[in-house]
Amino acid sequence: MNSGTSALIVTALSLTLLSSCKSKPPARNRLNEQHFPAIVLWAWERPEDLRSFDTNRFAVAFLAQTLVLKDDDVILKPRQQPLEVSPDTRLMAVTRIESAKQTGERAALSDRQKDRLISLVMRTRDLEKVAAIQIDFDAAVSERDFYRRLLQDLRAQLPDSVPLSMTSLASFCIGDRWLEGLPVDEAVPMIFRMGADTGPVKNRLAAGNDFAEPLCRQSYGIALDEPLEIKFDKSRRIYIFNNHSWTAEDLSSIQQRIGS
Repeated sequence: MNSGTSALIVTALSLTLLSSCKSKPPARNRLNEQHFPAIVLWAWERPEDLRSFDTNRFAVAFLAQTLVLKDDDVILKPRQQPLEVSPDTRLMAVTRIESAKQTGERAALSDRQKDRLISLVMRTRDLEKVAAIQIDFDAAVSERDFYRRLLQDLRAQLPDSVPLSMTSLASFCIGDRWLEGLPVDEAVPMIFRMGADTGPVKNRLAAGNDFAEPLCRQSYGIALDEPLEIKFDKSRRIYIFNNHSWTAEDLSSIQQRIGS
């Protein structure tokens, strides 16, 4: 093969790669498509009265149920505390999944369990005013394949327009590529209660460095009681956890924290 032919082949390959990069569609975010509010208040298992909050600025991601994997069973723990919101509030139903990390007992991670989980998550769509779904599962390394299959099958069963969100440990968003290609609209990096990862993650963000995983560059997950000295990207959605029931004073604190 002569040098001229080699040059032509290299050029052709370069153009092909460039073309494929340009033609690759951007990651879809159904929450943005639906103009979901930019600030989402996590409402966990406690009484919440959010009727006075501005529904144009705030959405609510409420814990709808906790599903515990034990052996080959799925134990349902539905929400017990009241949640009061105004008629215009955009709601995201959160399903918390717990397994060996919380129970100390190994789960079968069977197709039967996966299908049962999906069936229970799909039921949360029927709750009043629910516009999106979020899964909160701190999957261990041995549970990641199961979690991936769960998300793939859940996405296939959800209507195409319904957003599917997941939470993620912040460390997964930096150097761990297992989130790559998951069929979700976002992976919310939980930048709080990080334990040993607190310093490295917060220092990285304070220095202006971003998360490596694109799914984690759609939103932030922060806690009202933990300081976070970073410049928030205004294009990203912010989820906020509160360790007590939400109050009007908390909203003022949010404005001071994120400049919104």
